[in-house]
Order: sequence, then structure tokens, then C-alpha cells
Amino acid sequence: MTLLYDRAGALVRKIYDARISGPPILDAARDFPGGTEFVAAWQALRDEAMVLARSLAEVPRFHEVMESQADISANDARDWRIFIVKAYGKLIKRNALRCPRLSALLAAHPEVVSASLSFLAPHKYVPPHRGPFRGILRFHLGLSVPLNADGVPAAVLTIDGVPHRIGDGDSLLWDDTYTHEVDNDSDQMRLALLLDVRRRDLPLDMEVLSRCLIRIVGASVALSGQGSM
Repeated sequence: MTLLYDRAGALVRKIYDARISGPPILDAARDFPGGTEFVAAWQALRDEAMVLARSLAEVPRFHEVMESQADISANDARDWRIFIVKAYGKLIKRNALRCPRLSALLAAHPEVVSASLSFLAPHKYVPPHRGPFRGILRFHLGLSVPLNADGVPAAVLTIDGVPHRIGDGDSLLWDDTYTHEVDNDSDQMRLALLLDVRRRDLPLDMEVLSRCLIRIVGASVALSGQGSM
């Protein structure tokens, strides 16, 4: 299954790379203006997530949701847990009920095709990897990020060789088809909201392909019930 995922991902990446170019970091004001509403609500979103954290053992590890990602999720003895509220256009209703503020924002922003709360254990390291699908962009919003002794965020997201420290209420819009890695170099859990957002202004053929891929993956998620809790 992992080999099939890798081959399919490589093919999709090759198609998009031939038609679309862009930097690893994008202008959220231009490419995801709705992100300001998520940022404005970050404290309410954090509070919802912290309630989930009280029963964190019930939240699945990333590789339990996607077996093909075991090499980056189960690479060590530390957890990376993902609470999925929306996946490729399909709302996980049971989970959405536990996050009413986030669900309301998602209802107001259909350009967000996926939404997850990411719980990264202390000292968890996610090794370098790439996403396959340039038709969407990743929006990262810090909700509860541990700090170093000097007051800077201890968790580092490195994208295309450049480190980014995204603190509480900070956000970043980026293209996850660039190689990236994450290191939570602290004794506390790092909590973030991860959104996948439709890329704007695609060529018509890429727009059609993107919508088809989102629909296909969304249908598989609905059938499998992934992310439910």
C-alpha cells in the first residue's frame, strides 16, 4: 500500500510541477484571506483543542489514520496524534460536534478542504517528507506552542531548508510539496491547527484535476470512516 501511495504521489507531483510553479511560502492575505478569521479565533480554537487533549489517548496517531505515513509518524517512540474534523471536503460529523467554533469557521469557508488538530508530543521529530498535491496549500496556525528559555517557540517547522517558529496565534501559508520537517524540541506538547486550502488561480485543466482528486480522496475517507473518534 505504501508503494502504491508513493507511486501515485510521485505521478501527481510530476503533473502539477510541470504546470504550476511557486515559492514555498505564500502571501496569506492574497491566497487565503479567510485565514484572518481563523487567526482571530485562535484562543477559542485552542480552548476546544485543549478539551480534546484531556483524552488524548483516544485521538489516533497519524499513521493509524494513514498507514502509508508510518515512516514519518511512527519513526520513533513519540506520538504525533491527529484529530480530523474535515478531510478532502468531507466533514467528520462526530468530530465536528466536539469543535463547534472550528466547525462554524469551516462552514463559512468552503475553500478549506481539510482541517485537523495536530498534537505533537514532547521531543517528537517528524523527518523530511513532501506532500504530493500542489492543488492545495497548507495553513498552519499555532494554538499552544512551548517556548524555549529565551521566549521563542521551541517547535521548529523547516520548509525547503528554512526554519520557521510559529508561536501561539501565529500563522503561515505554505506549499507542502516542498520538503519539510518538524522538531518539537521541548518537554511539552505542541498543538497546531492545520488547514488544507484550495490553491487559487489554477489553470483550468489543473482546477478540474484538483477538484476530481479532492472528490476521489474525500469519497475514500467517507467510506473508511478515518479520523472518527
